Amino acid sequence: MTTFRINASVADAFPGTLIAVVTATGLRGDEPWPATTIALQDLERRLADATWQPADENDPRIEAWHTAYRSFGTNPRRTRPSVDALGRRLAKKGALPRINAAVDSYNAVSVRHGLPAGAFDLDHVTGDVEIRYADGSETFTPLGEPDAVENPRPGEVIYADSTDVLTRHWNHRDAHHTRVTPGSTHVAFILETVHATRDGHLLKTAADELQELLAPHAARTTVHYLSPDTAA
Repeated sequence: MTTFRINASVADAFPGTLIAVVTATGLRGDEPWPATTIALQDLERRLADATWQPADENDPRIEAWHTAYRSFGTNPRRTRPSVDALGRRLAKKGALPRINAAVDSYNAVSVRHGLPAGAFDLDHVTGDVEIRYADGSETFTPLGEPDAVENPRPGEVIYADSTDVLTRHWNHRDAHHTRVTPGSTHVAFILETVHATRDGHLLKTAADELQELLAPHAARTTVHYLSPDTAA
């Protein structure tokens, strides 16, 4: 079983961090997911009707992540938090990307609630996962670029297992080798806030919604919460 933890140095710097880890086993990504299709279409319809819009950088939820990024030396307007980039894409194009059912599910929940989200195929994760500061020696292969190798900047917040970096700039970009595909059967989905006192209830609502989208297409789903004081 893969354990997720926050390194003490990151926990000290971001004491308001709360992360939902929604794990699905026996996932069936190659069948129709009608509830996910409806969730995507509903967001796009509401955007077109001007009854809703995604959170932007003036929203406190996004602003908190911009502040976090700047604190570890990343310019959030050049390298945007995942939910910020996704919301901007939706606002510009009027539609969310269709990747596959599992990815589309967490994208819909992410942009709906203004919270960063991601996922890892646990069958390609080695050992436990830690959110920590990079030392600069780690290697990262960006999603969609299987032949590229990057080294995170020292001091950058990353997700890492025992051999590789799984995300850069905390949640800006995922790694290629742990990407979720229609064939992924054991997946950990992540939802995050760095302001739990304000947004913790929103995170839990989002985690419940994501679990509801996953459950009809998985043998089992669980939700655990990761904070500076606990592992998941």
